[in-house]
Amino acid sequence: MRKFLSGNEAFAEGVRLARPQVISAYPITPQTTVVEALASMVEEGSLACEYLHVESEHAALAAAMGASATGARTFTATSSQGLLYMAECLTYASGGRFPIVMMNANRALALPWNIYGDQRDSLSLLDHGWIQVYAENNQEALDLALMAYAVAEDERVSLPVMVNVDGFALTHTYESVEVPEAQAADAFLPPYATANRFDFERPVSIGYSAGPEFNGHYQYWHHRDMLAAETVVEEVEARFAATCGRRYPGLVDAYRCEDADLVLVTLGSAAGIARDVADELRAAGTRAGVLRIRYLRPVPGRQLAEALAGVAAVGVLEKDISFGGDGGAVFSTVLVACARRGVARPALNFIGGLGGADISRDQVRVCFADLERLAAGQGEAGRVVFLGIDDEEGGLR
Repeated sequence: MRKFLSGNEAFAEGVRLARPQVISAYPITPQTTVVEALASMVEEGSLACEYLHVESEHAALAAAMGASATGARTFTATSSQGLLYMAECLTYASGGRFPIVMMNANRALALPWNIYGDQRDSLSLLDHGWIQVYAENNQEALDLALMAYAVAEDERVSLPVMVNVDGFALTHTYESVEVPEAQAADAFLPPYATANRFDFERPVSIGYSAGPEFNGHYQYWHHRDMLAAETVVEEVEARFAATCGRRYPGLVDAYRCEDADLVLVTLGSAAGIARDVADELRAAGTRAGVLRIRYLRPVPGRQLAEALAGVAAVGVLEKDISFGGDGGAVFSTVLVACARRGVARPALNFIGGLGGADISRDQVRVCFADLERLAAGQGEAGRVVFLGIDDEEGGLR
């Protein structure tokens, strides 16, 4: 069924089709309309679940963990400072191997106070043990709501998934999306079953402690199973294509990268305008490509290295900055992943969209122009360029 939905409404439709048994909800802009829509579904009877009104974001994730520990499929959502407020619980949820799905509406962090969308919230928490995936549009947001449960609940993974949706650019923007029929969704995602739950007949320890002798084993298993998610994602997307009719490309989405001299790497909703500019450049004779990272955890290292091995220059466009570091979190991730696999290409880091600022076509053209100069030996590799800042501080090494 085709509907005209905002990103938040589309995501709520995906959650409804996943049939969670417990939703723990606390509002925060621009996430609020997700849990509002789900509350309406519960009230009207189209979604049968326990809906918990909690007193904070910290409590929302704590409640989701408690519900997951009973064997229930659970959902929660947050944004920005709310995600940071959850930070203590994030490692409990991932370390406890609770396959919670959480939607994060990407939003800038304070101070300065700002309700608009960049990706500093989720990118600052990459190492908290959650799978992280970034939607480009509302259709993908809806479909990821379903696929995230299939990945999280696979026994080879058993980890929580954070689905990131760009604040306002997607959450409050309307698009035509295809909503799967309930029968197809049920065929794709069966009821949740797990041994990682309270059971009076077969008691298990949940919320355990481990000293120096054993602690490293748990971290190793966590890392191992996060890496296993790559295979699971590919299998889940193949099943989704078979049951729901839409196919997704795995951890990364490469566009015209096969013969590209210049490739711009990005994630989320910025990829669309980057592809449009790449098409313009192709028409003018410049071999440009775009590599969209869909999953940033697990890191798609092999795919990044393969896509970038033959290019003359690489740019990473991201909506965050690691203060005092060598660029943003995505830039560092891309360079390290490639270096580990023997691929080292001249690279630039472009910082844009902070605090919800638009990333324009002209800015993307500037990115590719800088890459062209770098490929010709006329630029300085490793620079961090703040798009839209024209004074002498706009380009930093």
